[in-house]
Amino acid sequence: MQYRGVNELRKLYLDFFESKEHLRMKSFSLVPHNDNSLLIINSGMAPLKPYFTGQEIPPKRRVTTCQKCIRTGDIENVGKTARHGTFFEMLGNFSFGDYFKTEAIHWSWEFLTEVVGIDPDRLYPSVYVDDDEAFEIWNKEIGVAADRIYRFGKEDNFWEHGAGPCGPCSEIYYDRGEKYGTGPEDVMGGEGDRFMEVWNNVFSQFNNDGKGNYTELVQKNIDTGMGLERLAVVVQDVDSIFDVDTLQALRDKVCEIAGVKYKDSEKQDVSIRVITDHIRSVTFMVSDGIMPSNEGRGYVLRRLLRRAARHGRLLGINHKFLGELCETVIEGSKDGYPELEEKKTFILKVISEEEDKFNKTIDQGLTILNDMMDELAKNNSKVLSGADTFKLYDTYGFPIDLTKEILEEKDITVDEEGFKAAMEEQRVKARNARKTTNYMGADATVYDDIDPTISSEFVGYDKLTNEGEVLVLTTEEEIVDALTEGDKGTIIVDKTAFYGTMGGQEGDKGIITTPEGEFKVETTIHLKGGKIGHVGEMTKGMIKQGDKVTLCVDEAGRADTCKNHSATHLLQKALRTVLGDHVEQKGSFVNPERLRFDFTHFQSVTKEELAKVEGLVNEQIAKAVPVVTDVMTIDEAKKTGAMALFGEKYGEKVRVVSMGDFSKEFCGGTHVANTANIRLFKIVGESGVAAGVRRLEALTDKGVLNYYAKLEEELSNAAKAAKVEPAQLINKINSLNDEVKALSSENEKLKAELANNALGDVSSDAVEVKGFKLIATKLSGVDMNELRNLGDKLKTEIKSGVVLLASDNDGKVNLIAMATDDAVKAGAHAGNLIKSLAPIVGGGGGGRPNMAQAGGKNAAGIDELLSKVASELEGQLN
Repeated sequence: MQYRGVNELRKLYLDFFESKEHLRMKSFSLVPHNDNSLLIINSGMAPLKPYFTGQEIPPKRRVTTCQKCIRTGDIENVGKTARHGTFFEMLGNFSFGDYFKTEAIHWSWEFLTEVVGIDPDRLYPSVYVDDDEAFEIWNKEIGVAADRIYRFGKEDNFWEHGAGPCGPCSEIYYDRGEKYGTGPEDVMGGEGDRFMEVWNNVFSQFNNDGKGNYTELVQKNIDTGMGLERLAVVVQDVDSIFDVDTLQALRDKVCEIAGVKYKDSEKQDVSIRVITDHIRSVTFMVSDGIMPSNEGRGYVLRRLLRRAARHGRLLGINHKFLGELCETVIEGSKDGYPELEEKKTFILKVISEEEDKFNKTIDQGLTILNDMMDELAKNNSKVLSGADTFKLYDTYGFPIDLTKEILEEKDITVDEEGFKAAMEEQRVKARNARKTTNYMGADATVYDDIDPTISSEFVGYDKLTNEGEVLVLTTEEEIVDALTEGDKGTIIVDKTAFYGTMGGQEGDKGIITTPEGEFKVETTIHLKGGKIGHVGEMTKGMIKQGDKVTLCVDEAGRADTCKNHSATHLLQKALRTVLGDHVEQKGSFVNPERLRFDFTHFQSVTKEELAKVEGLVNEQIAKAVPVVTDVMTIDEAKKTGAMALFGEKYGEKVRVVSMGDFSKEFCGGTHVANTANIRLFKIVGESGVAAGVRRLEALTDKGVLNYYAKLEEELSNAAKAAKVEPAQLINKINSLNDEVKALSSENEKLKAELANNALGDVSSDAVEVKGFKLIATKLSGVDMNELRNLGDKLKTEIKSGVVLLASDNDGKVNLIAMATDDAVKAGAHAGNLIKSLAPIVGGGGGGRPNMAQAGGKNAAGIDELLSKVASELEGQLN
């Protein structure tokens, strides 16, 4: 088998599948596009998912790529083993409903044995245990002996990810020989290093409904992948990915900078491998625009970079070195990824600045951490407190993962829950310092100080007024004994008819009163421990802890909210009826004014579908269906066929809201007693909010009446402006459109006449340049459209030659040049003519040989420009 480098193997693979009529596509960015399920691209097929799902039409039904990928799931093992890495390149060939198993298997074998030259006797295919079709192809068509084809179960040879397309796999393993292991694990399917998987054919032929039921796909797809580094390990016959040519060059550069030798010390080798791997990931991530930060993919970048910098310290490197390594990465990979060279300056700058930031604090931070570890040793403790871990993070920029890794070497762990608590406390302090606390409850921290044994009971399903006892009073900053007029705060009582915001339903408004005071409730919220907080302002008098109070919910607001909430249940059922059972709620919001409903659907809802949905909901409203609520166990509720609502948290007992046979759902919210109470339903908006998620906005009852009243007012105002009755508005608009069209046509004719008059008879002014006529003249007040018309007219008149027109249009210049076909054959080029002359009038432009145009800012230069046209044209003509 011939030695081949990583870059050569990449090219061989892509060239091979191009010869099999595949479209070669560049690697996609590491940043997923319109895919919220991924933080960073982690497989070759990930960027192609829209083609597999049918959401997008592929540019060709056969595609091949070499995709850069990053996986950080095993980051703790990177460096400790010779097989783990965060960055890798995935070679892939894909079919979207084109070829299937036969071609995929034949081509994988052809590439490995004939193109790369791997000994066929060292290759061992595997198939899914029930995939007789693949077995037959390997055995009877490829000619692999039956005892060398291994059948593996679902865990190893069946690809699926929840519901959706899935299918069996057929992998190809390479026997690296006895020098890589002779133990019981060094067999096909074992965990040893002798047999290495190099190729995986995924046959996407089934659809999993999520319940383990599989049906054949109409469009069967092929998703095959092979790790480029793994292939290089086989072809170059080396121990690990860190020994293949491109990584070896990088590994050797690490050793050179550190002044150490690889395989002299296992401890040093760990650091060498960590740096070698991580600097590749960091370089590619920055080239794709990922910037260091403390969250998301930016945190992944920062974590990898700082981990590499810290391992450099362990090797004795006490100066900046990551940029130097970055240049080695670029040099080794720029053949396959030219963007690395193009963005080299930017990449080096980002990495250099981040390394600077870390270097400024790492020494001091390590000193502090060593002191902390000494203190733990004195106390015989093996756990670093959350507060100390946070101090290292907050003051010295140590990600918690870095701290954990350093401590792991000393068999010390971290109090992660304590660290999270310290992080949250800092966020609270920062918000308070900025004085941006939203006292509606989202950010206030005074609630954390309330006795956790205190709770509230909601009694408002069948009443809007109740008596209760004040348990807790708070202001924005503290728990208090009383609230007085003008104070903003929160009141917590033992029992309340006020519904707290939950499950998409906005909390109630209303008033809380005593003989001595009145509190206006602006919203009601749920707090930890089953407490319900009434947030608002004291409007008069005083309310004290222990007072008996009367709670009165705003009746009209609750009634309108109930109408919108019940309509949401009807809407979900109507959507499932019209669009299909794939519709599932992804979020909702109801308040007195309107309702919003987010649901799964993979295209916009048509006007016809919206009309059907709206009609179904109004049909159920007109039927005056009783709305019945039953309380039962979750198991009982599921047996009734009730649907669970998004965002709702359920206890042992649940409320099931039924509207006849039409709708039945889990729901803890409040509802109308009868669908007739909703009165009217109108959809007023449809939009997309995420991939596969649509949003409907709708109104009920008074909201619908107000909506139509506003439309009627707008229609009346439009009719008034048009000076007709509303019934005649359409005819009036059509009439006005016809009038505008006629006037526009007349205007164009007048403009053409004016342009012709401005041009005058210039045919006689034509000069001869090397046997061709040239008309170069100046006009005034002619726009570009008319200039083109005049140019066409003059070109027809002269029959053979070049026309250049310059118009002074309110101080700005319009230029156009045209050349006849015979002039173009003789060398005339309108585009080059314009390009060379336009700067004289402060402009620029160009175009085709037979026609070009430009604009300019300096009308004073037109005469000079015209004086040079002949000499420029003369230089062009043969």
